[in-house]
Amino acid sequence: MAVTATKKKPTPKKTPNKSPSIWGRLFGLVLFGILAAAIAGGAWFYSWAVTEQPSPPSHSVLIESGGVNSVAQQLVRQGAVDSVPLFVLLARISGKDAELKAGSYSLKVPISPWMLLKKLGKGEVDLQMFSIIEGWNWRQLRQALNTHPYLKHDSANMSDEEILAALGISALSPEGLFFPESYRIDKGSSDFKLLARAHRLMQEKLDDAWASRKPDLPLKTPYEALILASIVEKETGKAADRPVIAGVFTNRLRQGMRLQTDPTVIYGVGEAFKGDITKAHLRTDTPYNTYTRAGLPPTPIAMVGEAALTAATQPAVTKAVYFVAKGDGSSAFSETLDQHNAAVRKYLRNN
Repeated sequence: MAVTATKKKPTPKKTPNKSPSIWGRLFGLVLFGILAAAIAGGAWFYSWAVTEQPSPPSHSVLIESGGVNSVAQQLVRQGAVDSVPLFVLLARISGKDAELKAGSYSLKVPISPWMLLKKLGKGEVDLQMFSIIEGWNWRQLRQALNTHPYLKHDSANMSDEEILAALGISALSPEGLFFPESYRIDKGSSDFKLLARAHRLMQEKLDDAWASRKPDLPLKTPYEALILASIVEKETGKAADRPVIAGVFTNRLRQGMRLQTDPTVIYGVGEAFKGDITKAHLRTDTPYNTYTRAGLPPTPIAMVGEAALTAATQPAVTKAVYFVAKGDGSSAFSETLDQHNAAVRKYLRNN
Protein backbone atom coordinates (compact mmCIF):
# COMPACT_ATOMS: atom_id res chain seq x y z
CA MET A 1 0.00 0.00 0.00
CA ALA A 2 1.44 3.25 -1.07
CA VAL A 3 1.84 6.03 1.40
CA THR A 4 1.26 9.67 0.22
CA ALA A 5 3.60 12.25 1.68
CA THR A 6 1.97 15.43 3.10
CA LYS A 7 3.60 18.76 2.13
CA LYS A 8 4.17 21.20 4.94
CA LYS A 9 2.95 24.72 4.35
CA PRO A 10 5.71 27.27 4.58
CA THR A 11 5.59 29.38 7.73
CA PRO A 12 4.95 33.08 6.83
CA LYS A 13 7.78 35.37 7.70
CA LYS A 14 7.04 37.98 10.34
CA THR A 15 7.63 41.57 9.32
CA PRO A 16 9.59 43.26 12.00
CA ASN A 17 8.01 46.42 13.54
CA LYS A 18 9.74 49.46 12.17
CA SER A 19 10.25 52.35 14.56
CA PRO A 20 9.14 55.84 13.27
CA SER A 21 11.89 57.62 11.50
CA ILE A 22 13.39 60.71 13.03
CA TRP A 23 11.70 62.84 10.34
CA GLY A 24 8.29 61.43 11.18
CA ARG A 25 8.84 62.11 14.83
CA LEU A 26 9.96 65.65 14.04
CA PHE A 27 6.91 66.29 11.84
CA GLY A 28 4.62 65.05 14.59
CA LEU A 29 6.27 67.26 17.14
CA VAL A 30 5.99 70.29 14.86
CA LEU A 31 2.34 69.55 14.11
CA PHE A 32 1.61 69.11 17.80
CA GLY A 33 3.42 72.34 18.58
CA ILE A 34 1.45 74.24 15.93
CA LEU A 35 -1.83 72.80 17.21
CA ALA A 36 -0.96 73.60 20.81
CA ALA A 37 0.09 77.13 19.87
CA ALA A 38 -3.10 77.62 17.88
CA ILE A 39 -5.19 76.44 20.81
CA ALA A 40 -3.29 78.64 23.23
CA GLY A 41 -3.41 81.62 20.84
CA GLY A 42 -7.11 81.12 20.24
CA ALA A 43 -7.79 80.94 23.96
CA TRP A 44 -5.74 84.10 24.54
CA PHE A 45 -7.47 85.91 21.67
CA TYR A 46 -10.88 84.86 22.98
CA SER A 47 -9.92 86.09 26.42
CA TRP A 48 -8.84 89.45 24.97
CA ALA A 49 -12.06 89.77 22.95
CA VAL A 50 -14.39 89.20 25.91
CA THR A 51 -12.42 90.95 28.63
CA GLU A 52 -13.66 94.42 29.55
CA GLN A 53 -11.25 97.23 28.80
CA PRO A 54 -11.23 100.55 30.67
CA SER A 55 -13.62 103.15 29.26
CA PRO A 56 -11.99 106.13 27.55
CA PRO A 57 -11.64 109.27 29.69
CA SER A 58 -14.69 110.88 28.05
CA HIS A 59 -16.78 107.67 28.41
CA SER A 60 -17.65 107.99 24.73
CA VAL A 61 -16.08 107.46 21.33
CA LEU A 62 -16.66 109.35 18.11
CA ILE A 63 -16.31 107.27 14.97
CA GLU A 64 -16.09 109.01 11.63
CA SER A 65 -16.65 107.24 8.34
CA GLY A 66 -13.95 104.83 7.20
CA GLY A 67 -13.03 101.18 6.81
CA VAL A 68 -12.36 98.73 9.62
CA ASN A 69 -8.68 99.72 9.87
CA SER A 70 -9.62 103.39 10.23
CA VAL A 71 -12.28 102.59 12.83
CA ALA A 72 -9.79 100.49 14.84
CA GLN A 73 -7.24 103.32 14.74
CA GLN A 74 -9.87 105.80 15.98
CA LEU A 75 -10.80 103.45 18.84
CA VAL A 76 -7.17 103.06 19.89
CA ARG A 77 -6.57 106.82 19.75
CA GLN A 78 -9.56 107.41 22.02
CA GLY A 79 -8.56 104.68 24.47
CA ALA A 80 -11.48 102.30 23.82
CA VAL A 81 -9.30 99.32 22.73
CA ASP A 82 -5.57 98.67 22.97
CA SER A 83 -4.76 97.01 19.65
CA VAL A 84 -5.55 97.88 16.05
CA PRO A 85 -4.58 94.47 14.56
CA LEU A 86 -6.55 92.49 17.14
CA PHE A 87 -9.71 94.57 16.70
CA VAL A 88 -9.41 94.31 12.90
CA LEU A 89 -8.96 90.52 13.18
CA LEU A 90 -11.98 90.26 15.50
CA ALA A 91 -14.12 92.29 13.11
CA ARG A 92 -13.08 90.23 10.10
CA ILE A 93 -13.44 86.76 11.55
CA SER A 94 -16.86 87.71 12.94
CA GLY A 95 -17.98 89.13 9.58
CA LYS A 96 -18.80 92.53 11.10
CA ASP A 97 -16.01 94.47 9.40
CA ALA A 98 -18.39 95.83 6.76
CA GLU A 99 -21.17 96.69 9.25
CA LEU A 100 -19.44 99.33 11.39
CA LYS A 101 -21.35 102.61 11.49
CA ALA A 102 -20.10 106.14 12.12
CA GLY A 103 -21.43 108.19 15.01
CA SER A 104 -20.97 108.96 18.68
CA TYR A 105 -21.21 106.07 21.14
CA SER A 106 -21.57 106.29 24.91
CA LEU A 107 -19.52 103.84 26.96
CA LYS A 108 -21.05 104.24 30.41
CA VAL A 109 -19.25 101.13 31.80
CA PRO A 110 -16.07 99.26 30.84
CA ILE A 111 -16.78 97.27 27.70
CA SER A 112 -15.11 94.34 25.96
CA PRO A 113 -13.86 94.62 22.37
CA TRP A 114 -16.51 92.10 21.32
CA MET A 115 -19.38 94.03 22.88
CA LEU A 116 -17.98 97.28 21.46
CA LEU A 117 -17.82 95.66 18.02
CA LYS A 118 -21.47 94.60 18.31
CA LYS A 119 -22.43 98.12 19.42
CA LEU A 120 -20.72 99.66 16.37
CA GLY A 121 -22.27 97.06 14.09
CA LYS A 122 -25.78 97.84 15.32
CA GLY A 123 -25.18 101.59 15.10
CA GLU A 124 -26.26 102.23 18.71
CA VAL A 125 -25.24 105.88 18.51
CA ASP A 126 -26.09 108.64 20.96
CA LEU A 127 -28.93 110.70 19.57
CA GLN A 128 -29.25 114.37 20.45
CA MET A 129 -31.91 116.86 19.42
CA PHE A 130 -31.65 120.02 17.34
CA SER A 131 -34.71 122.20 16.86
CA ILE A 132 -35.34 124.72 14.10
CA ILE A 133 -37.99 127.13 15.34
CA GLU A 134 -40.82 128.52 13.23
CA GLY A 135 -40.13 132.18 12.53
CA TRP A 136 -36.34 131.93 12.89
CA ASN A 137 -34.40 133.68 10.18
CA TRP A 138 -31.27 132.23 8.58
CA ARG A 139 -28.98 134.30 10.81
CA GLN A 140 -30.57 132.79 13.91
CA LEU A 141 -30.36 129.29 12.47
CA ARG A 142 -26.65 129.70 11.68
CA GLN A 143 -25.97 130.92 15.21
CA ALA A 144 -27.75 127.88 16.65
CA LEU A 145 -25.80 125.54 14.38
CA ASN A 146 -22.47 127.13 15.25
CA THR A 147 -23.05 126.93 19.00
CA HIS A 148 -24.61 123.48 19.28
CA PRO A 149 -22.22 121.38 21.39
CA TYR A 150 -22.87 118.06 19.64
CA LEU A 151 -22.67 119.17 16.00
CA LYS A 152 -19.57 119.28 13.87
CA HIS A 153 -19.44 122.87 12.60
CA ASP A 154 -18.35 122.29 9.01
CA SER A 155 -20.25 125.35 7.71
CA ALA A 156 -19.05 127.78 10.37
CA ASN A 157 -16.47 129.61 8.24
CA MET A 158 -18.33 129.41 4.94
CA SER A 159 -20.33 132.10 3.17
CA ASP A 160 -24.02 131.65 2.40
CA GLU A 161 -23.15 131.08 -1.24
CA GLU A 162 -20.63 128.38 -0.35
CA ILE A 163 -23.13 126.65 1.92
CA LEU A 164 -25.79 126.62 -0.80
CA ALA A 165 -23.26 125.25 -3.30
CA ALA A 166 -22.16 122.52 -0.89
CA LEU A 167 -25.81 121.51 -0.39
CA GLY A 168 -26.52 121.61 -4.13
CA ILE A 169 -29.22 124.27 -3.71
CA SER A 170 -29.86 126.82 -6.41
CA ALA A 171 -31.38 129.86 -4.70
CA LEU A 172 -30.69 133.53 -4.06
CA SER A 173 -30.51 132.99 -0.31
CA PRO A 174 -30.71 130.16 2.25
CA GLU A 175 -33.53 132.06 3.94
CA GLY A 176 -36.68 130.00 4.44
CA LEU A 177 -35.29 126.84 2.84
CA PHE A 178 -35.13 124.68 5.99
CA PHE A 179 -38.17 123.20 7.66
CA PRO A 180 -38.77 123.98 11.36
CA GLU A 181 -38.73 120.69 13.24
CA SER A 182 -36.95 118.90 16.08
CA TYR A 183 -34.36 116.65 14.47
CA ARG A 184 -32.56 113.71 16.03
CA ILE A 185 -28.85 114.00 15.31
CA ASP A 186 -25.84 111.79 15.90
CA LYS A 187 -23.49 113.34 18.38
CA GLY A 188 -20.58 114.70 16.36
CA SER A 189 -22.39 114.63 13.02
CA SER A 190 -21.91 117.41 10.47
CA ASP A 191 -24.19 120.44 10.43
CA PHE A 192 -24.40 119.88 6.66
CA LYS A 193 -26.14 116.57 7.29
CA LEU A 194 -28.76 118.34 9.38
CA LEU A 195 -29.24 121.15 6.85
CA ALA A 196 -29.65 118.64 4.03
CA ARG A 197 -32.39 116.83 5.96
CA ALA A 198 -34.18 120.06 6.85
CA HIS A 199 -34.04 121.26 3.25
CA ARG A 200 -35.40 117.97 1.88
CA LEU A 201 -38.28 118.11 4.35
CA MET A 202 -39.04 121.74 3.46
CA GLN A 203 -39.06 120.86 -0.23
CA GLU A 204 -41.49 118.00 0.40
CA LYS A 205 -43.81 120.20 2.47
CA LEU A 206 -43.68 123.01 -0.09
CA ASP A 207 -44.38 120.66 -2.99
CA ASP A 208 -47.38 119.20 -1.15
CA ALA A 209 -48.74 122.66 -0.32
CA TRP A 210 -48.29 123.87 -3.89
CA ALA A 211 -50.00 120.78 -5.29
CA SER A 212 -53.01 121.47 -3.02
CA ARG A 213 -53.17 125.23 -3.69
CA LYS A 214 -56.37 127.05 -4.47
CA PRO A 215 -56.91 128.04 -8.09
CA ASP A 216 -56.26 131.59 -9.28
CA LEU A 217 -53.76 132.52 -6.60
CA PRO A 218 -51.65 135.58 -7.47
CA LEU A 219 -48.53 133.40 -7.10
CA LYS A 220 -46.54 132.08 -10.02
CA THR A 221 -44.20 129.58 -8.35
CA PRO A 222 -43.81 127.48 -5.20
CA TYR A 223 -40.98 129.83 -4.19
CA GLU A 224 -43.39 132.78 -4.22
CA ALA A 225 -45.72 130.74 -2.02
CA LEU A 226 -42.79 130.20 0.36
CA ILE A 227 -42.10 133.95 0.46
CA LEU A 228 -45.73 134.73 1.25
CA ALA A 229 -45.83 131.96 3.87
CA SER A 230 -42.82 133.52 5.61
CA ILE A 231 -44.62 136.86 5.87
CA VAL A 232 -47.72 135.12 7.23
CA GLU A 233 -45.52 133.28 9.73
CA LYS A 234 -44.06 136.50 11.09
CA GLU A 235 -47.38 138.40 11.14
CA THR A 236 -49.46 135.76 12.93
CA GLY A 237 -49.99 136.04 16.68
CA LYS A 238 -52.83 133.55 17.00
CA ALA A 239 -53.07 130.43 14.88
CA ALA A 240 -56.74 130.99 14.05
CA ASP A 241 -55.89 134.27 12.29
CA ARG A 242 -53.28 132.74 10.00
CA PRO A 243 -55.55 131.88 7.00
CA VAL A 244 -57.26 135.30 7.20
CA ILE A 245 -53.92 137.14 7.28
CA ALA A 246 -52.91 135.13 4.22
CA GLY A 247 -56.23 136.14 2.65
CA VAL A 248 -55.50 139.83 3.29
CA PHE A 249 -52.11 139.62 1.58
CA THR A 250 -53.59 137.62 -1.29
CA ASN A 251 -56.25 140.32 -1.80
CA ARG A 252 -53.56 143.01 -1.79
CA LEU A 253 -51.50 141.17 -4.39
CA ARG A 254 -54.56 140.70 -6.59
CA GLN A 255 -55.45 144.39 -6.36
CA GLY A 256 -51.91 145.62 -6.90
CA MET A 257 -51.72 147.14 -3.41
CA ARG A 258 -48.41 147.21 -1.58
CA LEU A 259 -48.20 144.64 1.19
CA GLN A 260 -47.01 147.22 3.76
CA THR A 261 -45.93 144.66 6.32
CA ASP A 262 -43.50 145.59 9.09
CA PRO A 263 -41.66 142.23 9.33
CA THR A 264 -40.27 142.63 5.81
CA VAL A 265 -39.02 146.11 6.65
CA ILE A 266 -37.36 144.80 9.82
CA TYR A 267 -35.76 141.99 7.84
CA GLY A 268 -34.35 144.52 5.38
CA VAL A 269 -32.81 146.53 8.22
CA GLY A 270 -31.04 143.38 9.38
CA GLU A 271 -28.76 143.35 12.41
CA ALA A 272 -29.01 147.14 12.69
CA PHE A 273 -32.60 146.79 13.91
CA LYS A 274 -32.71 147.47 17.65
CA GLY A 275 -36.27 146.46 18.49
CA ASP A 276 -38.41 149.49 17.60
CA ILE A 277 -39.59 150.17 14.07
CA THR A 278 -39.55 153.86 13.16
CA LYS A 279 -40.91 156.07 10.40
CA ALA A 280 -37.35 156.31 9.10
CA HIS A 281 -37.29 152.54 8.71
CA LEU A 282 -40.58 152.60 6.81
CA ARG A 283 -39.28 155.30 4.45
CA THR A 284 -35.85 153.79 3.81
CA ASP A 285 -35.99 151.83 0.59
CA THR A 286 -34.56 148.31 0.61
CA PRO A 287 -35.50 145.26 -1.50
CA TYR A 288 -37.55 144.13 1.51
CA ASN A 289 -39.41 147.37 2.21
CA THR A 290 -42.97 146.52 1.19
CA TYR A 291 -44.02 150.11 1.97
CA THR A 292 -41.78 151.48 -0.79
CA ARG A 293 -41.97 148.52 -3.21
CA ALA A 294 -44.88 146.62 -4.69
CA GLY A 295 -45.21 142.85 -4.73
CA LEU A 296 -43.39 140.24 -2.74
CA PRO A 297 -39.85 140.71 -1.40
CA PRO A 298 -37.09 138.84 -3.27
CA THR A 299 -36.71 136.00 -0.75
CA PRO A 300 -38.49 134.59 2.28
CA ILE A 301 -37.86 136.39 5.56
CA ALA A 302 -38.09 133.41 7.94
CA MET A 303 -38.37 129.65 8.31
CA VAL A 304 -42.00 128.60 7.98
CA GLY A 305 -44.06 125.78 9.39
CA GLU A 306 -46.64 123.64 7.66
CA ALA A 307 -49.57 125.79 8.86
CA ALA A 308 -48.12 128.91 7.24
CA LEU A 309 -47.52 127.03 3.98
CA THR A 310 -51.12 125.83 4.02
CA ALA A 311 -52.41 129.33 4.75
CA ALA A 312 -50.39 130.86 1.91
CA THR A 313 -51.64 128.31 -0.62
CA GLN A 314 -55.18 127.97 0.77
CA PRO A 315 -55.98 131.45 2.16
CA ALA A 316 -59.32 132.21 3.75
CA VAL A 317 -61.94 133.83 1.58
CA THR A 318 -62.24 137.38 2.91
CA LYS A 319 -62.85 140.91 1.68
CA ALA A 320 -60.46 142.36 4.22
CA VAL A 321 -57.39 144.20 2.95
CA TYR A 322 -56.21 145.60 6.30
CA PHE A 323 -55.46 144.24 9.74
CA VAL A 324 -54.00 145.52 12.97
CA ALA A 325 -52.78 143.76 16.09
CA LYS A 326 -55.25 143.95 18.97
CA GLY A 327 -52.64 143.50 21.67
CA ASP A 328 -53.69 140.02 22.77
CA GLY A 329 -52.04 138.19 19.89
CA SER A 330 -55.10 138.35 17.64
CA SER A 331 -55.81 140.82 14.83
CA ALA A 332 -58.69 143.07 13.81
CA PHE A 333 -59.51 142.87 10.09
CA SER A 334 -61.02 145.65 8.00
CA GLU A 335 -62.38 145.96 4.47
CA THR A 336 -61.99 149.74 4.13
CA LEU A 337 -59.36 152.30 5.10
CA ASP A 338 -61.83 154.13 7.37
CA GLN A 339 -62.55 150.91 9.27
CA HIS A 340 -58.84 150.23 9.53
CA ASN A 341 -58.04 153.71 10.84
CA ALA A 342 -60.74 153.32 13.45
CA ALA A 343 -59.27 149.97 14.50
CA VAL A 344 -55.80 151.48 14.69
CA ARG A 345 -57.05 154.28 16.96
CA LYS A 346 -58.88 151.78 19.13
CA TYR A 347 -56.18 149.18 19.60
CA LEU A 348 -52.91 151.09 19.27
CA ARG A 349 -53.97 153.72 21.79
CA ASN A 350 -54.70 150.98 24.30
CA ASN A 351 -51.31 149.33 23.82
